[in-house]
Amino acid sequence: MTFNRRQGLQSLGAALACAALPQLARAQADWPAKPIRFIVPVAPGGSADMLARTLGDRLGKALGQTFVVDNISGGGGVIATQTTARANPDGHTLMLSYSATHSTNPAVRKLPYDAARDFTPVAMIGGTPNVLVVNPAMGANNVVELVALLKANPSKYSYGSAGQGTLTHLAMEQFKEATRTFMVHVPYRGGSPMMADLLGGQIEAGLPSLSTAMPHIRNKRIRALAVTSARRHPALPDVPSLAELGVKGFDSVQWYGVHGPANMPPAVVQRLNEEINRQLSAPDLSEKLSHEAINLMLMTPDQFGQYVKTDSAQWVQLVKSRKLTMD
Repeated sequence: MTFNRRQGLQSLGAALACAALPQLARAQADWPAKPIRFIVPVAPGGSADMLARTLGDRLGKALGQTFVVDNISGGGGVIATQTTARANPDGHTLMLSYSATHSTNPAVRKLPYDAARDFTPVAMIGGTPNVLVVNPAMGANNVVELVALLKANPSKYSYGSAGQGTLTHLAMEQFKEATRTFMVHVPYRGGSPMMADLLGGQIEAGLPSLSTAMPHIRNKRIRALAVTSARRHPALPDVPSLAELGVKGFDSVQWYGVHGPANMPPAVVQRLNEEINRQLSAPDLSEKLSHEAINLMLMTPDQFGQYVKTDSAQWVQLVKSRKLTMD
């Protein structure tokens, strides 16, 4: 009797699922049915904003609906990320995710969301190393001179970050600990305002992403001293890596990707992933991103999800082992 009842429930469930399939298929076939909100967790300007607007424009044309870029800065990306997590998972709200939103923030703070459970990984875009830069007025021409200046003038100098818990924050704290130096941390609401103050001399140093810093390095308004990747970057062949200089523990990239709220329709996720990868593979766009020092890292949604999980675990371990804390 119990077996028959279970069989009946299973049959009913299967029948309901089958009945829902045509409706689900129609909903997915109709996607996108309206403009797509593309949340960007930084202020306008800078590499992340440029990336979102460029990709959003191309996706909008390919999918037949406008991608409306919505810059929500503050909280090191927490506000924008929480907004995304609470959105309807119908595929009409996406966010430009990056290292801070899904890797470093979970390592250093209590969040109003679960960076893995509350999101759908859609596509990886690519990554760029961070670069240690200083305002030329500081007088440091290389890392050795920078360390000497910092040790001779404790608490005199300050560095900026794109926000508490971002890679630009943690990587510089890691540098300070590795070199036994000190600089005052000044967090900003994104990389663009931080860079503005670095150019203006309000702060002396920073570890922005190479894509953010590259235009200012080219025009010599800031000086590049080292990159955080294991080896020198092709865009800066004369600039050493921190690892090359003997500063241990540095082999990181600032990655960019696309996430949506949890439980997005698989068919929509797959279509988005394929279209994003197609657009990124276009010679003109891949060349543009290469010029901005962003190396493409195309993945499936599952591969992207696993990459973020591994990256986050590495920062959790680093924060624990080095006892790094928020300012």
